[in-house]
Amino acid sequence: MPPTSPRPVWGILLAAGRGRRMGRPKPLVLLGGRPLIAYAAASLAAGGYGGLLAAVPPGEVGEGVRAALSEWPFMVVENPQPERGLLSSFRVALGALPEGVSAAAFALADMPLVTADTHRALVSAFRETGAPLVLARYGEEAVHAPPHLLRADLWPEVLALPDADHGPRSVLRAHAAGAVDVDVSAGQLLDVDTPEALAQAEARFSPPPRPPR
Repeated sequence: MPPTSPRPVWGILLAAGRGRRMGRPKPLVLLGGRPLIAYAAASLAAGGYGGLLAAVPPGEVGEGVRAALSEWPFMVVENPQPERGLLSSFRVALGALPEGVSAAAFALADMPLVTADTHRALVSAFRETGAPLVLARYGEEAVHAPPHLLRADLWPEVLALPDADHGPRSVLRAHAAGAVDVDVSAGQLLDVDTPEALAQAEARFSPPPRPPR
């Protein structure tokens, strides 16, 4: 078994999406009276990471996202061109990480049901195995979906990818043989990118914990 790395693992929240199918900026859509992004942020903040970073859009929407994240200790970086797709946020986030980070887990702002336990399991699996990829695997159907943890030596491959409105699929495929899966309940797999999905979330969510004052 590879030795565990003492270097920090960071949690990255990708929140610069345009929300085309939702018809409005997804991170700021209200769910249970709070911005949608608050749920993913709370889980990341309690997930055992050594640092937190969020990629946000420019302008007024970006300011709103920054305000929604102010309860948690996120380092915030602006994606100046979110219209280039989700991979542009991966690149912006990776470029903003400090030196010495051993791995980063990428979570989506529109997946409010992913728990802090899932994040802790990703970090634990990486510490135990040193695997290049640690992937969340949902339910009996074994669906792979974010959050994904990528070891630092894979980042140059992500940075070299062309623009796309999805994650680094080719990198995940290329290193699938060395990936470690973390089993996650199917109930956490909900991507709130349409009004219909928002209605599903409203029926299932639990309010995110507020940090102690």
